[in-house]
Amino acid sequence: MKLFESLYVKVLEWSRHRHAERYLAGMSFAESSFFPIPVDVMLAPMVLADKAKAWRLAAITTAMSVLGGVFGYLIGAFFFDSFGNQMLDYFNAHESFAAVQQSYIRHGMIIVLLAGFTPVPYKIFTIASGVIGIAMLPFILMSLLGRGGRFFLVAGLIRLGGDRLEETIRHKVEWLGWGTLALAALGYGVYTYW
Repeated sequence: MKLFESLYVKVLEWSRHRHAERYLAGMSFAESSFFPIPVDVMLAPMVLADKAKAWRLAAITTAMSVLGGVFGYLIGAFFFDSFGNQMLDYFNAHESFAAVQQSYIRHGMIIVLLAGFTPVPYKIFTIASGVIGIAMLPFILMSLLGRGGRFFLVAGLIRLGGDRLEETIRHKVEWLGWGTLALAALGYGVYTYW
């Protein structure tokens, strides 16, 4: 069953759309505060589609992700009781949220920096930052470093791989897709068990 190949081709088509950068900006903002899908699924194909724009796309993703993170922070600071709990219910993330709060207590602001690279949704960290009431300026700086590091790394690796990487992905997209699903299921199982 070739499920991922057609999806891959479709995503590459979307990434070449004339409004693709706007969609990337909107998704980057939303992913940091309430949207469930990681923005990498749009950034990576866009860089593959136009490698010359890799740094521009990474910058757009970073800036809008940090702005979305500020929005998540505000949700936590001002609307958590009425809106934040509903989001945690929707994502079934109360345990993750409690773990993030404990991580802040143990490790401080470095958690925001590391959150840009973890598989735990970044929105949990942004909302928790607002609930806890950490200082806004360090939150923004750590978000810029963490999210920027992640997105520039993704864009750089894809740009470095070039056309050869695109061809490799196209030939192995089914294997990569099913492998990623299997790893996600395994990761979720390990996370739930632990």
